Amino acid sequence: MESTYDLSIEELNLLEGCLKHDRLMQKRLYYKYCDAMFTLAYRILNDNDEANDALQDAFLQVFQKMDQFKRQSTLGSWIKTIVIRTAIKHLKNLQLFDSFQEQKHDSITLNNTEIDGKILEKVILSLPDGYRTIFILAEVEGYKHREIAEMLNISEGTSKSQLFNAKKMLKVILKNDWL
Repeated sequence: MESTYDLSIEELNLLEGCLKHDRLMQKRLYYKYCDAMFTLAYRILNDNDEANDALQDAFLQVFQKMDQFKRQSTLGSWIKTIVIRTAIKHLKNLQLFDSFQEQKHDSITLNNTEIDGKILEKVILSLPDGYRTIFILAEVEGYKHREIAEMLNISEGTSKSQLFNAKKMLKVILKNDWL
């Protein structure tokens, strides 16, 4: 038997309201999570319009599948999983999720400024789609390779090698352009 997660009062109220199709509660749930989930979708897709589309598609799924939420995590974690899967589906539909080994980038030039969070974000966003997706899932979102492999329908070894290659590419870009 799988254990259930103790939800906060706020999450319980949101969940119950959304299960009753209460539009006000759905709106509250959306606004509680939309900024963080948009950022996540954007990091995967690297495109505002696509991230907005993925976010809307994901929240439609959230509201349609609310009765399938098994309380094995927080409501936010469950929503995050849906957003990640939806963004990855959008990425695949755009045919941007090409073979990682085929992508070659000799150099990436950014404005010659001091490395800070914004520059690092730009460098991460400049990675090829596959590298960027796995880097964000592993290093930013904290998913394990097993979970990433399951989400992307790849092997754990592929996830590990792509993360290694993403980090290697980031080091090269930073060394060549910023250090």
